[in-house]
Amino acid sequence: MTALLDTHVVLWLLTDDPALGPATRGWLPQQDRLLVSTASLWEIAIKSRLGRLDAPEGLPELVTRSGLAWLPVSADHVWRTREIDGLPHGDPFDRLLVAQALVENCVLVTADRVLLGAPLRPLPTLRNARD
Repeated sequence: MTALLDTHVVLWLLTDDPALGPATRGWLPQQDRLLVSTASLWEIAIKSRLGRLDAPEGLPELVTRSGLAWLPVSADHVWRTREIDGLPHGDPFDRLLVAQALVENCVLVTADRVLLGAPLRPLPTLRNARD
């Protein structure tokens, strides 16, 4: 199975943050592939620049060295965002990650309560990262 890591999950995994739940921490290495969207890198860059987030130095290389794979944003991913209903906020990064999970047929690993509780249509497979 392939897992797409939400932005905060990537940072938790790379920094060994205890916010990443033990069940998920044990589940991740069992997956065939762990993907990080380039949209997440963009989100981290923006929030880091605004002082709202501390990002590790050399994050792109750190992701690659950690055995995670980059998922580029494709035209198919962007186009699929128009089909997603039920997202209660206008966060474009969340919308894109949901679309990528749908297009790539993978599990979206997130701790975003809003996203986990949203009546999404179409519904991607979600996993709570705090479990």
